[in-house]
Amino acid sequence: MLSFLRGRDAVAPLSSDRLLLREMTLRDQLAWIDLRNANAMWLKPWDPTNPLGAPEPMSFRQMLAAKRAAAHAGTGYSWVMTLPQLHSKNPPIIGQVSVSGIQYGAARTASIGYWIDSSHAGFGLMPEACALVIDHCFQTLALHRLEINIRPENAASLRVVQKLGFRDEGLRKGFLHIDGAWRDHRTFALNREELKTTMLERIYE
Repeated sequence: MLSFLRGRDAVAPLSSDRLLLREMTLRDQLAWIDLRNANAMWLKPWDPTNPLGAPEPMSFRQMLAAKRAAAHAGTGYSWVMTLPQLHSKNPPIIGQVSVSGIQYGAARTASIGYWIDSSHAGFGLMPEACALVIDHCFQTLALHRLEINIRPENAASLRVVQKLGFRDEGLRKGFLHIDGAWRDHRTFALNREELKTTMLERIYE
């Protein structure tokens, strides 16, 4: 059923009036690395770490290969965020949204993760980017449930799920290894039948 989504064009571009979400390519290497370095302190409290220690970091090419393999297998998709209206020829990357852990069969579920450049935070861009991805997951991938897991201390990310209207399913103790330790997370979720419009329409009601 989903074979048409796998392969060369597995990561479909998604767009709204302000945003274009597209697949990351090798041409993005320098811009992506520069953006991550510029936001290192901003993202450090929320970035995943390896509980077994720090192995040799994955190169950009290795990361890109892993993301493409997941997309080809239908188990995960990742988009970079751009603002084409402001930079029509070569819009810079301002963040990233990913869908991971996709399960089909009886579950049809996945998790959403995201990050954004600090200078673009607070303008409603992340809820809009997530809305595009959520609509794609429910409408094109035919998933049933999506969840977002957030550290209780991450006030900015909590505002995102509030705007999206995800329900709070409670605290998971030591759920993920983040910033060097096992951290508690709150799980927020949404089932397809709970969304009466598109998510993009919901956030602009």
